[in-house]
Formats: sequence, structure tokens, C-alpha cells
Amino acid sequence: MIRRFFLIALLSHSIVFPQEPPNYDNQETRLGPPQPPMGKRWVLNPDFSDEFNGTELDTTKWLDHHPTWIGRAPGLFMSSQVSVGDGFLKMEGKKLEKDTVVHAYGKDITFNIAGAAVVSKKATKFGYYECRVKAAATTMSTTFWFSSSNNFKGPNDCDRYGLEWDIHESIGREGDFSGSYFASGMHSNAHFWYTDCNGKKHDHRAPQVKFEDAKLTSEDFNVYGGWWRDESTASYYYNNRPPKHQKFYDKVKKKPFDQPMYMRLVNETYPFPWIELPNAEELADPTKNIVYYDWVRAYRLVDVNDPNSEVEKDPTLKLYHENVTFPSATIEHKRSKSLEIPLSYQANEDREIALILFDNEGKKIEEAVLTAYAGYANLEYTLLLDQKLPIGSPYRLSAHIRPLKGNKKSSLDESTVYIHLTK
Repeated sequence: MIRRFFLIALLSHSIVFPQEPPNYDNQETRLGPPQPPMGKRWVLNPDFSDEFNGTELDTTKWLDHHPTWIGRAPGLFMSSQVSVGDGFLKMEGKKLEKDTVVHAYGKDITFNIAGAAVVSKKATKFGYYECRVKAAATTMSTTFWFSSSNNFKGPNDCDRYGLEWDIHESIGREGDFSGSYFASGMHSNAHFWYTDCNGKKHDHRAPQVKFEDAKLTSEDFNVYGGWWRDESTASYYYNNRPPKHQKFYDKVKKKPFDQPMYMRLVNETYPFPWIELPNAEELADPTKNIVYYDWVRAYRLVDVNDPNSEVEKDPTLKLYHENVTFPSATIEHKRSKSLEIPLSYQANEDREIALILFDNEGKKIEEAVLTAYAGYANLEYTLLLDQKLPIGSPYRLSAHIRPLKGNKKSSLDESTVYIHLTK
């Protein structure tokens, strides 16, 4: 996708008719971010998260148009094609009644198809981003991507660069055209848009990441996720499959993806003939021409013990099946007056975790309670002991996650690990 344009405001008078929402009985195949690095915790980033449970677009977070791109001809982005209802953000492709000529970028451009774009008002950087979406069953796109401006100073001062990170792009049906494979699976790209000191423009791409699937993207909802890890790498997640990884193009800048980007949700026409244009019949069919975004969610990493108190939390949003887990059934630990215990937890609101250590006979040796701030955490907790414990039979450590100031009866989940002491 090429995005080098000037700001244009669009007015439109098309009508979006209410349609029946898709079947919502299916279960989500994946939920939430991957395990965070040790000592870190994923917390929801509300500026780029939306459940779309209202009746209109949240204009504190989103624009109902692309601020610097009017669409790839013949598909024109129109605010009228964006709506929120029935628990979804909807984007409706439509055939225009007559050709529409827009003067933009120094020329007249003819459009005859209405598309849609929703763009975040804020820019973001590293983090995990995911959406649950059902593609329209047309050759118009269903996308989830990020991009910056193309005007950052390059390493030579006279050059410029911009960034684009495509977590997912697809269409919703196959056909007799070379881009037909875009109708199934997940397709992820990273572009380093570069203008050299001679003014020549380059699209430097990382190798594409693909997940194959026999099902069309328009047959059901899918979860597409991307972890922008740092300036050099990203990981991608498709439903419940293992992740795939990507190294960004770095022959111009060693750490290329170093600038914040804006989130984009776009229903566009793709270049013809690589992908054929949608026909009038499918664009007139309300069972085919609508993209349904169930939700978009963003997460950022904070330290495990950071309360994240500056962000307003929504206790009604149940992101996780709350739990506490150990990475294995047994742990070997050198004999000492403290035990370093690795564990992970997921909590929808601030909780506490009670750790209770027992000897082989079931006698309680030590107990501690730690605060488990809301989110998905991966940590190592130091359990202090009064004295070094004897080597011999294994010790049993139980963990209970519960409400703050709770007790065993209010436990939400528990796990056990056996500890073998060594010299």
C-alpha cells in the first residue's frame, strides 16, 4: 500500500442501510497478548482499544476517514460507509451511482466505488496489537495496519523515510487473478519507505510473513495480532497458532522502526489486475459487502510492580480467564534462606496472590502475599525464609490468586509446584 498524499477533507451523502449482524455464536480462538518478558506486565492501552459496543464511533479515539489519503482509485474513502452497531465497527463497500471526480494530489481522479477508513487520533510505538474481524466477501480489503508520515530525517541528513507495518491485509473471496491467495490466511508486511538524497523513492520490504488457511477470511471471525517488539523485529499471531517472526529491513538504518505510527482499519480497492475490482452485484449484497470488526485491542509493557494507576481501567472488560501458573511442575533450587519463584498471572483487575510453602508432611512453613496488578505478568518472586531448609524430600508451594484482602474461599485459581533443594 502506497501512502504519499496531502490532507483532504471529504464530504459525502451516501446512505448506509442497517443490516443483520453476522452469527456471533462462535468462540474466540485466541485472546490476549503472548507471555510478556520476565519482570514485565501487559496492560491494556485504551487509546487504541475499542469493543465497539456503542451506537456511534468514539470520536475521542478515532477519525472516520484517512487524514492524508482519499483512497486508491476507483475506491473512495467515505465517512458515510463507517458505522457502529450490534457490537461491531462496520465498513460497507458500495457501488457509487455515478462517477465521482476528486481533484487531489495535483490531478483529477475518478472514483466509482465507496470504501471506508478509520484511523487512530494518536500515534503509538512498541506494543502488542490485535483485532477480531470478519472480512467482507468481496475483493475489497479488510486490513489492520499502522503507518507514519514519510518525512523523518534519514541517516544522511539529505534523505527521508517513513514506516508502514501491516499486521494483516486480505480480501474476502477468490477469483481468476494472481492476488487470489489474499482471500485466506494472514498476510503481514513491513515497509521502509525511503527517499534517497537524489529524490528517488524506494519501497524496502522485510520478507512477508504468511499463515496459510483453507478457509476464506469472510467465512468467520479471525484474530490477527502483531507484537512490535522493538526497532528491529516483530512477531505475528493468527488465531491460536504459534507465532511467526520478522526482521525489519535495516540496510539504510540499523534500527529502522524507531518512529510512532497511527493505527489504520481500512476497506479499500486493491491494484487491478493483481486483484480484480469488486463487481456491482457483490457490492449491492448486504450479506457480502460489509466488514465486521468485533474489537481492536492494544497492550503496552510496564514493569510488574507498576500500578499503572494513571490509566482508567474498565472492570467490566473481562480480557482474561484469571489464573496463576508456574512454568513447570518442579523447580530445582540451591539451598538458601530465600526461594526465587518464577510465575505468571492474568488478572482483569488488581488482585493478590497468596504463596504457601509446605513440607513433605503437609506442614505449613512459610506464607507470603503479593499484589498482582491488573494485566498479564511474568515475574520472579523472592520468598524469604526464616532459615535454610533441609535437603531431602521436595517442598510443595501453592499459589492462589484472589480478590484483594481475600482468603482461600475466595480463590479464583490456584497452582502447585514442587521444589527440590540442592547443595
